[in-house]
Amino acid sequence: MRAIDLDPDGRHHGGLPTYPWKFGPEGLATRRQLRAMGLRPAAQEPAAQVVCRRGRRHGYLYRIDAAKPVRSMTPGRAAALDRAMAARQTCPLCLVRYDACLPLKTLGSCLPCSELSDDERDQLAALTAA
Repeated sequence: MRAIDLDPDGRHHGGLPTYPWKFGPEGLATRRQLRAMGLRPAAQEPAAQVVCRRGRRHGYLYRIDAAKPVRSMTPGRAAALDRAMAARQTCPLCLVRYDACLPLKTLGSCLPCSELSDDERDQLAALTAA
């Protein structure tokens, strides 16, 4: 633990209390910890921060008592999420939807389609377009 990482008054970090990794006070939690509790930070500002990796990484801490419950998934939000995931999981050539996201930026298609020759790819595109 570095001495500069312990700044409970916030004098050296712009007024934001700072603690070393795993030394945050009770009643404060990171976003991930809040999410695990079924809470969200809502509109509150960070109450403190934790610093790790010799000051190169930090995480904001939020008050648990001021956190609000996570909003429930509505049917519209679920449908929008499904459409977004379908775009990432569907091969543009064979139109098969996979369980995982495809490497569309690098390969441009699913793995079996990426190994096809250009002629085979054109044939497949003509079949799926019809």
